[in-house]
Amino acid sequence: MARDAASWTDPNCPVARAVDVIGDRWSLLIVRDAMDGARSFTDFQQRTGIARNILADRLRKLVDHGLIAQVEAPSGKRRVYTLTAVGKDLFPVIVTLRQWGERHAFEAGETRSVLVDEHGAVVPQVVAVAADGRPLTSETTSVRKFG
Repeated sequence: MARDAASWTDPNCPVARAVDVIGDRWSLLIVRDAMDGARSFTDFQQRTGIARNILADRLRKLVDHGLIAQVEAPSGKRRVYTLTAVGKDLFPVIVTLRQWGERHAFEAGETRSVLVDEHGAVVPQVVAVAADGRPLTSETTSVRKFG
């Protein structure tokens, strides 16, 4: 969905533009559930508990921005949702949010889920690294404006 630069919260900031597209609670949970296999409107509604009108709005927004597409179901009786390459590109973001939540949003001993790979091993922490492999932090990076 093409947008006029004036319609962005901060037209020059990639973080602000990303938040404009997926920064609300429900959109991220819909993307998370699509990554976990949700396909139908009912799947998303049952997994999130989101009100139907809000779900319809968020799905429409995610489709408009190219993160999710509607495709014909294998049965041919209805349409289902599937992540596009753009939506799948959010996987590292979801993993990083999940890992932050695992570290900071639970009390010690509180029941929670964890992300595992296809062999059942817990996914290692996602860490931003420099070209030479050094871990990066907000103290070792800066923003440069182009254009």
